[in-house]
Amino acid sequence: MSTRVKEAGPEGLASALIASGALQSDWLPTYRAVPRAMFVPDRVWPGIPEGTQQGALIDRRVDPRAWLAAVYSDRPLTTQWDNGEHQGDEVGTTPTSSNSLPTMVFAMLGDLDVEDGHRVLEIGTGTGWNAALLATRVGATNVVSVEYDPDVAAEARENLSEFGIKPFLHVGDGRQGVAAHAPYDRIIATCSVGEVPPAWIAQAVTGGVIVAPWGPLYGGEAVVRLIVGEDGSARGRFTRSSAFMRLRQQRAEFPAHETYMGGQAWPADGVRSATTIPPTDVGEWVAQFAIGLQVHDAFWTIERYDGGAYTLWTYGLDGKSWASVDWEPGEAEFLVYQHGPRRLWDETEAAYRWWNGRSRPGFERFGLTVGPRSTVAWLDDESCPVPGAEWLR
Repeated sequence: MSTRVKEAGPEGLASALIASGALQSDWLPTYRAVPRAMFVPDRVWPGIPEGTQQGALIDRRVDPRAWLAAVYSDRPLTTQWDNGEHQGDEVGTTPTSSNSLPTMVFAMLGDLDVEDGHRVLEIGTGTGWNAALLATRVGATNVVSVEYDPDVAAEARENLSEFGIKPFLHVGDGRQGVAAHAPYDRIIATCSVGEVPPAWIAQAVTGGVIVAPWGPLYGGEAVVRLIVGEDGSARGRFTRSSAFMRLRQQRAEFPAHETYMGGQAWPADGVRSATTIPPTDVGEWVAQFAIGLQVHDAFWTIERYDGGAYTLWTYGLDGKSWASVDWEPGEAEFLVYQHGPRRLWDETEAAYRWWNGRSRPGFERFGLTVGPRSTVAWLDDESCPVPGAEWLR
């Protein structure tokens, strides 16, 4: 997804974004009018190209050339760790605020399809760059941006003030939107969700567009573009792969490994079996997405060993069900243990076989219908729901 920029500067980045197809001609004047550098703090941790990890700290005061190169590269820039609790130079545990990948910023703005006079609600102000782009395009009085973290919001407000534009900034729970300024023609989220909040649909006009990164708990994520209907539902297709930070109120709390073992050593009283599906196959981003649509309330981790071997652990949120699959290089069959009310590897394997048996569809073939009572994922058409991919409200 990332592209290299030959020269550190806005035009070099613009060329890369145009070449990738993310930056369209209608957004180019806005891009040039809103310098990314004005919305990036002195201390950032750039994302590593072709991955979801962060590199070492770059401090503008120490190395201004490296900082400028990072700003005008097609890379996300982490600006906060662990909800602001981590203050050191090293990477923290979890990135919790950033200036997003420029390719994704402009691809999603393209999905949003704004027009002059549109009223836009943004969920997740971050550094304020996206809000400034929207405000420059449709007018500051037409843009409302919500940020949950008051410190992040304060920095964004300062950035926007220095830039000279003032969309309405609201500090609060993004799930609730901002009813006082509704209705909105367009709603865009710069954080991922596993459930589209009802307030977003309620605060959108009929025919309005909602663009948001969406993904199941298990893994995998893509940007969905929903159209709001007269019946209070919203439906639409996924447009592209994504990897955003989760909306804070929708982050799951995962039980510790020891919770599942009940004080026993592995394999405890797990039931032994074998599989011919390599754990590596279920780890692809789109495969995780397809599995997660069907395997609810489950998450996974990897335990690595010398020589490249590893164990894939899958856990249920019930704190009781777990499965382990051992991957050994060169093997054709893999040891499985499962325990608890659910047989999580059996569920995972069945979901994987469903996806694989349909020619491994990409994100763009999937869609989502969000109704008043449930959310349903489908493949190609609403008449073809993904097995088990329904979440009741």
